Amino acid sequence: MNDKIKLLKILEENPRLTVAQLAQMAGIDLGDAEKTIAECEQNHTILGYRTMIDWNKTDVDTVTAFIEVKLQPQRGDGFDRIASHIYRWPEVTSVHLMSGGFDLAVTIQGKSLNEVAMFVAQKLAPMEGVTATATHFVLKKYKDHGVEFVSADDTDHRNVIV
Repeated sequence: MNDKIKLLKILEENPRLTVAQLAQMAGIDLGDAEKTIAECEQNHTILGYRTMIDWNKTDVDTVTAFIEVKLQPQRGDGFDRIASHIYRWPEVTSVHLMSGGFDLAVTIQGKSLNEVAMFVAQKLAPMEGVTATATHFVLKKYKDHGVEFVSADDTDHRNVIV
């Protein structure tokens, strides 16, 4: 694995590390680490730095839904034009083109089940090119972006059935 990839993997795992710590962990020179990070930010290899928050441990109400979207591809644009229209809505946190029975996997966040339902009914489903949707609400998050959402009180207390 080259130094750049090593550095990026460490940074992806913990963006709070200093450049000096990153360089030491990757086994590279501090100046090389600074240069690599600056280049990766400039060429958009590094797209941003995020903090993972377990919103269930706050007083903020939030609902996450995965929405499968079936599309009629657009001449000359395929799925790109519709996808770019969808990902511009502030409720949308991710959009992925996927294989299988549906074309897009859209993740959204809202304040309530009703808010998510209204997003689908009023914004997403009526879009030109959208032929079907299937909405799945997240009931519990166990792991997201490589981060486990488990605490000591999440012990499985079910009885073993023999």
